[in-house]
Amino acid sequence: MRAEPVEQATNAVLHPWLQRELQAILDASPLPSAEPGPGRRWADWDPFAADWGLDDRRPPLRILLLWDNLKGHHSIALVRWLLDHGILPLYTPLAGSWLNLAESVQRVLVRRALAGQHPTSAQQVMDWLAETVAGWNADPTPFVWGGKRAERRRRARERHRLGGSLGYSCRPIARCRHKAAYAPNGH
Repeated sequence: MRAEPVEQATNAVLHPWLQRELQAILDASPLPSAEPGPGRRWADWDPFAADWGLDDRRPPLRILLLWDNLKGHHSIALVRWLLDHGILPLYTPLAGSWLNLAESVQRVLVRRALAGQHPTSAQQVMDWLAETVAGWNADPTPFVWGGKRAERRRRARERHRLGGSLGYSCRPIARCRHKAAYAPNGH
């Protein structure tokens, strides 16, 4: 987990920090092999890469960066820096922040940092967040897509299924169980 608590997270703060962190990751990672395998070529991720000659003009693809589809993340200078360093930005769909695991991690970290606390300053909140990140890194919590919560949702859908349509209700549907409720003439 890489995080740095700040008072404001403008692009002027975020972009240089992101570049430093990504450069540190690249420096610590082994260089890719001469012949990239599946998923390691620009053309594997961009259907126009072959037409544009990206595999020939760019360094080997080393990182896929998944992030929000915010306007500031499309900055020409930042995207050019990413591509020049072998990093391909992949943007989540609009209104698809749930696809970005960073959103879930942020929610967990903030909840842990502030649980039962009553901060008196912004610096206190930033310190607590930094300590929480350090604690996370010391003993990370694994994330599992489709974990316990997804299983509970699946069971709830099974209980409230409507016919063969695979539709479901948000609450149980009252069913008439009395023979008197059925009219003998079909009405």
